Amino acid sequence: MVPEQKTGEMGVVVTTLEDALEWVASWGRTRAMWPLLFGLACCAIEMMATQASHYDLSRFGMEIMRASPRQADLMIVAGRVSRKMAPVVRRLYDQMTEPKWVIAMGDCASTGGVFNNYAIVQGVDEIIPVDVYVSGCPPRPEGLIEGILALHKKIQQGGRIRPSR
Repeated sequence: MVPEQKTGEMGVVVTTLEDALEWVASWGRTRAMWPLLFGLACCAIEMMATQASHYDLSRFGMEIMRASPRQADLMIVAGRVSRKMAPVVRRLYDQMTEPKWVIAMGDCASTGGVFNNYAIVQGVDEIIPVDVYVSGCPPRPEGLIEGILALHKKIQQGGRIRPSR
């Protein structure tokens, strides 16, 4: 038999019902994420550009940004978080449905950026658990899309679906 020639024999796939259901659930979660509209600074402009027609997050199942945390399962923190805003961020995170994920978009959300003072939280991970960090000041829409795809990969590989802190 020539190696390039196909025999037409079908292989056998063996799995458990639990693994198959988990795969279907993770596939569905990645194709229908609903991000929470939460832009705090200049990174929010890039987040809005990602939703616009040129980059089109609709192809990833993110048709619109949700204004209510009870309708969202992905929080994209875009920009710097002040100490006064920190309890609001935490409250919105707590009101989101399970399972929920967080993307820290930009240097300010990830590390406080150039704002190294008492008024700015030095990384949103002090308040809520972060799944993916997107670097840049401000990050380009392609960077946010790459972060979303990294989150999709993490979910499909059985990434942690953690309880709320």
